[in-house]
Amino acid sequence: MSSDNVTATLSPSEAACVTGVPLKQVHRIIDAGLLDEAASGRQRSRAVRREGLLGLKLAHETTDMLTLDGRRRLVRYLLDHPRARAARAREVSVDLRTMKGEVSKGLSTLARARDAVVSDRAVLSGMPCIKGTRIPVHDIADMLANGDSAEAIREAYPQLSRSQIELAVFFARAYPRRGRPRRKPFWRARQPSESSESSLDETRLVR
Repeated sequence: MSSDNVTATLSPSEAACVTGVPLKQVHRIIDAGLLDEAASGRQRSRAVRREGLLGLKLAHETTDMLTLDGRRRLVRYLLDHPRARAARAREVSVDLRTMKGEVSKGLSTLARARDAVVSDRAVLSGMPCIKGTRIPVHDIADMLANGDSAEAIREAYPQLSRSQIELAVFFARAYPRRGRPRRKPFWRARQPSESSESSLDETRLVR
């Protein structure tokens, strides 16, 4: 799936995943007005346009190097010269080639993650699942966050490839679970069944 299929406007979570900038920093950079018209909104309606992703990464990477005004000048130069190999402001010049490559890779990964996940109201009430399975992507992400290794997940779900696991985690970061978090991750809430029949029923629910 081409990165061109990724929407022109990204949520802060999507932008954080694509650029590698921590989500809190994404919000701070937007609120500081560093992205100018390439970002919009306040509070829950914040958004970053695709052309502002490189500026977002640039603003973050230069946090410890420049003042707020200096970073703003660099980002402004970048927005005015989107094909530039370096961002320049007065005596400061920052090479953009590595950052451009990382943002491009992030957009490609986001596109692949979106293509690897489906949401069907007829399957687990529309919960995002890895395509071709009934395995919720957020459960896979929770398993890794709680210390399970990729190998352990593959043992639990042998139909999954390492790539599917990685894309599931990326998707879960870009699109956090809505509503209140569960008290227990879905797979840890299961109780041992007393009969083979109930065990099969339970397996169908999980998968």
